[in-house]
Formats: sequence, C-alpha cells, structure tokens
Amino acid sequence: MILAIENVLTAEELDVISSKLKNVEFVDGKLTAGWFAKEVKNNTQLSGNAEASQELRIIAIKALKRNRLFQAAVKPKIIRPILFSCYQAGMYYGSHTDNAIMGGEKPIRSDVSFTLFLNSPSSYKGGELVIDTSLGEQAFKLEAGSAIVYPSTTLHRVETVETGKRLAAVSWVQSFVREPSEREILFDLDTAKQIMFQKYGKTAEFDLISKTHANLLRKWAEV
Repeated sequence: MILAIENVLTAEELDVISSKLKNVEFVDGKLTAGWFAKEVKNNTQLSGNAEASQELRIIAIKALKRNRLFQAAVKPKIIRPILFSCYQAGMYYGSHTDNAIMGGEKPIRSDVSFTLFLNSPSSYKGGELVIDTSLGEQAFKLEAGSAIVYPSTTLHRVETVETGKRLAAVSWVQSFVREPSEREILFDLDTAKQIMFQKYGKTAEFDLISKTHANLLRKWAEV
C-alpha cells in the first residue's frame, strides 16, 4: 500500500526545520547508502551526528507519533533515525531497493519507507519520487509537510533535480505487522471502524468490527 498523508508537519514545524537547514553543512549522501546504492546515489544529507540533526529528528518523530493516519497504516514498532537530505540541481538517486536489514548493534528489518517533503514543490523542478508498482511507475512530489509512505520492498528513485533545491526527510520502519497485505487489511478495517463511529456512534456493528480488528492485530502482530 502506498499512502500520501497531508499536513504531517505543521507550518510552525516546517519553519523551524527550514531555518535550521539553512545554516548546516551537508555531507555526501553515499555515506549511508548500501554498497549497490552508492553507485546511483548523488545527493547530500545532514550528518547524523550534527546537533541540528538530533533536534530535527525529535520534531519529525513527534509529528509522526501524533498522526493517526501514519500510525494506523504503518503500525510502527521501530523507526530508524531520520535522515535530512538535500538535492541541488543535477542531483538524483537512481533506481534501488532499500536494504532489508538496517542498523549496526541494533538492526531492524525495513518494512516501510517514508519521505517527508520539506519545501514547496514549486521551488524546484524535477526531483519526483518515482515508485515502481504493479500498475507501472507512479511519481510523487507533494506539498511541504506531507509524507509518502510505501513498502520498502519496492524499486524506487528520485528524479534529477533540474533547478532549485529539494529538501526531504527519509527513514525506514519495522512494523508490528510484517506483511503488507495484512497491514492493508488492518488499515481498511480501522478506517471503516472510524467512519462507522462518526456516523452512528457505538453500535453492535461497530463492536463487531472492533473485535475483528483487534483479533487480527493480535494474530499478526510481532511484539
């Protein structure tokens, strides 16, 4: 399941992030790429050890934790430290699949990848995130503060930035529910449950769907 989520970050949070990123030094993005991805990665990113990186990660994580849609769709168990990337004109990230296992002493399995867009799509040309799906390639270039969430199993790329600058935050999640199809079933049930409650309140039908959702989560979750 690929999901676009609007307004993950508030305008105030975007202002803080934008201000911080104006006065930092970006390093070669190849430093965090897998051995095969290094061949096609051409961007820069904020060093994970930079003081600003720690501050900005806290802002982004808080935003993701409060976003009901992200929590319902992804079921995050562990989120890898977020990377803040910068693509200047001529930069790109060629077609690749994210590493299945990430991290050093505390490795995680990558189930879900996400990109948080940090500046207006009108401020740069190119730079679309292109994901290979069963229906063909789909391109995404969202408004600042919005996120795209997609399975880490997919081939994807970032098109060459032609003019301007593309700022984004990216990371990877180990979900409580490993299988994408099971996460989608749970998400659909949760969505139906929310709509039913808003329309009709707590009914016998709502209770039945709630029970089914909870029992499937109990069956599929890895804790």
